[in-house]
Amino acid sequence: MDNEFRDIPPTTLADLLGREQVMDIGIRPLWNSPRVAGPAYTVRCEPGDNLMLHAAIYRAEPGSVVVVESGDLDYALAGGNVCAVAQRRGVAAFVVDGLVRDLAEVREAGFPVFSRGVIPVPGTKRKIGTLGEPVRVGGVLVHPGDIVVADEEGAVVVPAARQEEVLAAGRTKLAEEAGQSLDAWEESHRARIEKALNDQGFMG
Repeated sequence: MDNEFRDIPPTTLADLLGREQVMDIGIRPLWNSPRVAGPAYTVRCEPGDNLMLHAAIYRAEPGSVVVVESGDLDYALAGGNVCAVAQRRGVAAFVVDGLVRDLAEVREAGFPVFSRGVIPVPGTKRKIGTLGEPVRVGGVLVHPGDIVVADEEGAVVVPAARQEEVLAAGRTKLAEEAGQSLDAWEESHRARIEKALNDQGFMG
């Protein structure tokens, strides 16, 4: 089912789920990658350290989106080789609340990475964090198995318990929008806007 979420844009999911399930604007694609969707494999790294992410690439199931909470914006969590191994092992993407490096290599390999940016300085590998526990990434609480959908519009987290409901609602919404002409949309939109203005006493 998680792969089916690739057909549902983050904009549609945001309309259905609300602001609290949308990561903040700092979590951005580092290159123009395709939309990704998959169950979250959750990781928490200690500040300045990337050990747990490096461990996660050997533990995450194929198709997983590795979602990482980190403690800083001073050191890279991963570089080109780590991304390449993750890609080879079937990881769908990294979504990290932190930084990476070797962007040219990552982009050339075609591995999707969503993060706060790039820095050339690597972190250490000395501190134990967590794997498979809830993490907070981009302001959203992510549980293992939640569905993460990300593209150039941003990253949205679908709670695992609601995935069937949200997928069905997303498909319905997209079908309704596809069947509506721009003229019909404009007519409906203008009526809503004028009503909203009138309700607030705007007379212009």
